[in-house]
Amino acid sequence: KTHITQIHPNNHSSHHHLVLLGFKVTAALLLAVSSQQSAVSTVSKSRVLSSRLVLSRTLFHLRTMTKSSYGTLFTAAAVMAVLSATTSCHTNLLCVSASSPPHVVKPFVTRLDKVPRGGARIVPAPKAQKTAAVEATTTPSTTTEGASIPNEVFNLVKGIVGVGVLSLPAGIAAFGDAPSAVLPATALIATIGILSGFGFYLIGKVCAYTGATSYREAWSKSIGSSTSWIPASSCTIKTCLACLAFSMVLGDTFSALLGTQRTPTLLAVTTLLLLPLCLLKNLKSLAPFSLLGVMGMGYTALAMAVRYFDGSYALPQGEEGGGGGALVASVAQALQPQFGSNGASSVFSGQSLILVCMLSTAYMAHFNAPKFYLELKNNTLPRYSQVVSYSFGISILLMSIITMLGFLTFGKSCSGLVLNNYSTKDLWMSGSRIAVAISLVFSYPLAFTGCRDGIMDILNIPLEKRSASLLNTLTVIVLSILTVGALILKDVSFVLAFGGATLGNALTYVYPALMYRSIVKKQKRTEETPQVMASLASALLGIVMGVIGAKMAIQNA
Repeated sequence: KTHITQIHPNNHSSHHHLVLLGFKVTAALLLAVSSQQSAVSTVSKSRVLSSRLVLSRTLFHLRTMTKSSYGTLFTAAAVMAVLSATTSCHTNLLCVSASSPPHVVKPFVTRLDKVPRGGARIVPAPKAQKTAAVEATTTPSTTTEGASIPNEVFNLVKGIVGVGVLSLPAGIAAFGDAPSAVLPATALIATIGILSGFGFYLIGKVCAYTGATSYREAWSKSIGSSTSWIPASSCTIKTCLACLAFSMVLGDTFSALLGTQRTPTLLAVTTLLLLPLCLLKNLKSLAPFSLLGVMGMGYTALAMAVRYFDGSYALPQGEEGGGGGALVASVAQALQPQFGSNGASSVFSGQSLILVCMLSTAYMAHFNAPKFYLELKNNTLPRYSQVVSYSFGISILLMSIITMLGFLTFGKSCSGLVLNNYSTKDLWMSGSRIAVAISLVFSYPLAFTGCRDGIMDILNIPLEKRSASLLNTLTVIVLSILTVGALILKDVSFVLAFGGATLGNALTYVYPALMYRSIVKKQKRTEETPQVMASLASALLGIVMGVIGAKMAIQNA
């Protein structure tokens, strides 16, 4: 406004074409911004409203200028409109190009042609529009495209119920040896599942309030970018621990299937299978194999149920030792069923926190919470809440069933990987081992890539310097370290318990509560104070469980 008042064009006729061009472009920009909000991404909608307000105010002031500067005035208005749209929306709001979808390009061009040559009356933005522009910065936005609730539930359950579930029977065996111990254990599984689901929901809520698209960005926009390395490092280390656990399970599974020693088997699997797959630059072809994990866990649960109810692993009864299961004699003595008198009341011992920490790892999917919120069709918070409720509810049910079947079959003798308790002559469980092995082999590179890329992020290696040679070298180094760790450590339940006690509790309970509290305080959402208090209580509980659980996991190991 200040600069335009200093312009005094002398020749109005020479500026006639500028009048028409400037007015057409300005009016078309306003119409496009007003009508194309549904075609804009969720993250940018608040910027669209802000841009509309800037453009409307600018043109309102321009309309009050003297008529003598009419031609240059509208030319400048067009330039200012373009600059406003570009700087406010980061050049992604009014992208009318050959690559734009037809439903965006055609209305824009049509409206440009239909602007009357005589001009149109530009009016200031209504007050309600200004209010919407201000509120849009703190009101959750929705998207009309994306995954349905059933699809999201299936994918989230698939991500939660993995091979780590097969270690949970050992968590019960850490504090109890009587069948009644499954009762408080099931209550713990449900309680930790609800708390984990609450943390998962809080992360999506923070993304809704801030427009964040990742766990790290949610932290940056709520707490601050200077400390965003904390959740990023936690996610990376937790992913590395998951890869370590995968290597340990692969060593146990393949050695049981092939009847070979664990060390040479794991080295062969790593060299011949894992390394070539981890060196792949495009992992899209491996994504469909993740479905094998769901099928494998379903088959494993069925096989465990069959063996529990048919008594194949029942101990001999009486002094003569008769009546034992058909397969129990083929199991090593240390892995045969063993039951005692420590039942439901034993849950009050500190050893029960080992199961709690293992559950923190078992339910871990929280670094993907922003993805699930953003990809949900019509992603309102109530719909996202349904996804979280159904997913964690189904996961609680599946985990409870598998954990109870494993513990009720073997009791105190449950191995860190319950598949190790079953006989190598058991055809049902051999099929389970094959399914788990194939699933882990093809899903391992997906997790390993997150681990490797996270390490490069921590080391601040820019994308342009991540050459193929660097990726290959880092792949060999990291995979070698993980393999050595898997050779040294034998009990996968320790890795899950210790990782859950430290990083799992932080990512599940502590970080989501801190982010939620910070954004509620920044946006002055005083009506959500009770939820903030509940989240902080969950965080405090997570810290206490983590400290005690880590100590117990080390002592138990």
